[in-house]
Amino acid sequence: MLVVSRRAGESIVIGDDITVTVLEVRGDVVRIGIDAPRSVAVHREELLAQLAQSNQEAASPADDAVDSLANAIRDRSTDA
Repeated sequence: MLVVSRRAGESIVIGDDITVTVLEVRGDVVRIGIDAPRSVAVHREELLAQLAQSNQEAASPADDAVDSLANAIRDRSTDA
């Protein structure tokens, strides 16, 4: 990991087309601006973690849904 000290208004360049600029430093909050091509995805880390968790929860069936499906299959097989 590269660690760089920057003041407000100063920037770093990543590759040929990504610029990260320190916009403001206020207490322990740093505002940054990221200039990148549209083809480069830029996300806050905590939002990615929340999205991954939401996707995992959505992909896992709820217990009651599994029970309902099992009951429906059982009822269908006894009716035949």
